[in-house]
Amino acid sequence: MDMIDTTQDMGRGMLSLFKRFDHLIIGGYMQPQFQVAGSKGAKGYSGGDFAPRSNNRFMLRRGRVRFDYAHYNEKDQPTVHFAIQFDGTERGVNIRDLWGRVFENKWQLFMVTGGMFARPFGYEINLSSSDREAPERGRMSQILMRTERDLGAMLSFSPRVKNHPLRYLKIDVGAFNGQGMTGPNEYDSYKDIIAHVGLKPYPITSKLTLSGGLSILQGGLASPTKYIYKMGDGASGKQFLVDSAEDNIDSKSPREYRGTDMQWKLKTKWGNTELRGEYWFGNQTAYANTTETPGTLTNEPFYQRKFDGAFICFLQHIVNTSHQLVVKYDWYDPNTAVKGKQIGEPGRNLTPADIKYNTLGFGYVHYINQNLKLFLWYDRVTNESTSLNGYTDDLEDDVFTCRLQFRF
Repeated sequence: MDMIDTTQDMGRGMLSLFKRFDHLIIGGYMQPQFQVAGSKGAKGYSGGDFAPRSNNRFMLRRGRVRFDYAHYNEKDQPTVHFAIQFDGTERGVNIRDLWGRVFENKWQLFMVTGGMFARPFGYEINLSSSDREAPERGRMSQILMRTERDLGAMLSFSPRVKNHPLRYLKIDVGAFNGQGMTGPNEYDSYKDIIAHVGLKPYPITSKLTLSGGLSILQGGLASPTKYIYKMGDGASGKQFLVDSAEDNIDSKSPREYRGTDMQWKLKTKWGNTELRGEYWFGNQTAYANTTETPGTLTNEPFYQRKFDGAFICFLQHIVNTSHQLVVKYDWYDPNTAVKGKQIGEPGRNLTPADIKYNTLGFGYVHYINQNLKLFLWYDRVTNESTSLNGYTDDLEDDVFTCRLQFRF
């Protein structure tokens, strides 16, 4: 700025330009990695399925560039925040975020957000991939909240006054299309209503902080056919029974999730010790061979299942904050009504989509500097033994990941 001559027209123009864009922030990160799986063609959620003839690969897991612009008033209060983020890999280029936020400054309590942004459900969904200590989100997150983001609008309560009595409270309530970024557009009239009531990091002592929250998702899908399969008691025991009433067409088939999350952080002489936990349960509508929320509607009948799952993560700095050990356990049971050998028995109409999976992940994270970190990570994946061909024993789908993350 010292070199700009503001007595000249060009200088005054340059000064105006700097003032206009002085709250523009550009950032991003890139995650090249090498992986080895337990078998060729291994399927999973550690970066996607392997090719049928490959058990190892180089890949660019994420390549993100993000632009943020914030406008402040004369009191240095935020009035508008706009963000757009792109993801570019060998698989193509996509928009990941595109949203705007308006701040209320009379009471400094409320914000309204609209566009494509992360659903306000739980903790892991909203933890950025650039900050997360494990390479990937859990299997349940990836299936039920694929791509994490959705199109919608959200009202937030979050006091910005320093000594406000509710300054540790944050409430988000929003309405969303439902299918997220898995489909090209909205395909029915039903919306997902999502709410999260959260406690911001609260100091229990000078070294211990606690945060957590409760989440709810209330939504549904319009049935494309009159056939809807629901779990019930039949000739084979617990099995899918078909409801073929004519008025099932376009009726609402439920997507109802409930969740609770909690995070503890303890300061130690080496850095931090952290424990995080999250539990989800509810009702999911999908198809026979998947429990993933449909991106587009087909003429396949819907299958309704009760599910539950959890994520538990322990993090420990060692020696100093540049070295960290991480252990993470998650499970996802897509159909809590049946177990093990019941899956695949004649007459039950069950498929691989009903199998429960457990994943024990552990690894080492080295924060080389503020712009570079190294992940060495192993996922031990186990599935319950069933009566289905190909799933009578545990699959060989463990994955080792070596990743570098460059960030600017």
